[in-house]
Amino acid sequence: MEVLKTHVLRRKTWTVACFWRRHVAPKPSVRRISTSARRSTVMPAWVIDRYGRNEVLRFNRNMMLPIIHYPNEVIVKVHAASINPIDVNMRNGYGAIALNMKRDPLQMKMGGDEFPLTLGRDVSGVVMECGLDVKYFRPGDEVWAAVPPWKQGTLSEFVVVSGNEVSHKPKSLTHTQAASLPYVALTAWSAIKKVGGLNEKNCAGKRVLILGASGGVGTFAIQVMKAWGAHVTAVCSHDASDLVRTLGADDVIDYKAGSVEEQLKSVKLFDFVLDNVGGATEAWALKFLKKWSGATYVTLVTPFLLNLDRLGIADGMLQTGLTVGSKALKHFWQGLHYRWAFFMASGPCLDDIAELVDAGKIRPVIDQTFPFSKVPEAFLKVERGHARGKTVITVIK
Repeated sequence: MEVLKTHVLRRKTWTVACFWRRHVAPKPSVRRISTSARRSTVMPAWVIDRYGRNEVLRFNRNMMLPIIHYPNEVIVKVHAASINPIDVNMRNGYGAIALNMKRDPLQMKMGGDEFPLTLGRDVSGVVMECGLDVKYFRPGDEVWAAVPPWKQGTLSEFVVVSGNEVSHKPKSLTHTQAASLPYVALTAWSAIKKVGGLNEKNCAGKRVLILGASGGVGTFAIQVMKAWGAHVTAVCSHDASDLVRTLGADDVIDYKAGSVEEQLKSVKLFDFVLDNVGGATEAWALKFLKKWSGATYVTLVTPFLLNLDRLGIADGMLQTGLTVGSKALKHFWQGLHYRWAFFMASGPCLDDIAELVDAGKIRPVIDQTFPFSKVPEAFLKVERGHARGKTVITVIK
């Protein structure tokens, strides 16, 4: 019993191999002690030294190569990355207060200490070095991951990620293809499975409405819902309708053809709504759910970070709690579940997603690929909106 207690307590340091990850990398009989020491090695990276418009992006040839600080970390050589709307928003300063609090909870550092800041959340690459407690990976493994926004990003030659954030790359995908998925896949996975409560066992026959269906999160959500047997109605523009149909959408509503609210009045009610748009859609989307049946509305567009930026930590947290609490209670008394969802980094979830990819149930949707030298152009592409999938950066050709 004492052994079991020790294993459970040390789960976060990766002592437990069989409880939650499927693959344990074989270890040599005589293990070489591998530690990272500070060194003068540098690498190329795209960084920002202040928040602002696209001109703040700077190519830095002399960014210090990252080192392992904790025994559960790995260093990954980046083969491909991608740009998400969160990267554009972070470049502009969105969420700076909350993210800096996460980086420095005790507020011991000076303001602006996060610079030079490397953006980019997605990575597909090869493990170069492992911390002493990493049991699931070894140098040479091809992996993919989504790096949390408070950490240094992936628009660089190397990146450090925690062992519980990384997963073996799907064998059926190239690095360029794989880099298009982790952040949007984990965001959708959080909204659908963790917050929405849908999974492969209870999703069959459910009617699902996806608002903003042609972007990165939407295209993944369509595919995973169809893989689990749901009936999917996708809302997008007419020029994206063919794309979402090929991904499996049963019905497509063109938001440019007239009021989406009016168009939805002629269809059956839904069991689940995933809102990637926010704003005015929240005012009417919930009335198309089946009341008193466990139907759920989940939005990925929340004022959480904006509240913290505008009001500070204490008042921002209070305002956020009041907002989500009052809305959840209001809709609960109307027979509906109202939820907010956020991206959650998770290697084990990426393991499950990789299985779906290798089974042919999920495919990457790439809008455009840019070389590493064209990162500013890629940011502008994402900033213009109207995405048809993901914008990917090829770091190694």
